[in-house]
Amino acid sequence: MPYDVYILASKPQGTLYSGVTNDLIRRVYEHRTDAVAGFTKRYDVHSLVYFESTENVGSAIHREKRLKKYPRAWKCPLIEGAHPDWHDLNPGLAV
Repeated sequence: MPYDVYILASKPQGTLYSGVTNDLIRRVYEHRTDAVAGFTKRYDVHSLVYFESTENVGSAIHREKRLKKYPRAWKCPLIEGAHPDWHDLNPGLAV
């Protein structure tokens, strides 16, 4: 079973949120629809701007914890290395 570590943004260069899930499409949908009250709902953080997959849940959780600790100055180049325009990756997931 794949596990995904992901980063959401409110807008390009906006507020960031990092998470981990075993169902990226479902989890991003929950964030986008504000299904659960919390950080992403409060700060309108709905665009999927980065994700990486692994088969090991322990590795995914470890990576998420590292991402949460990294400063913003490190996360922005990580996102921009994948796609400099910060476009929402969500539409391409369901294909």
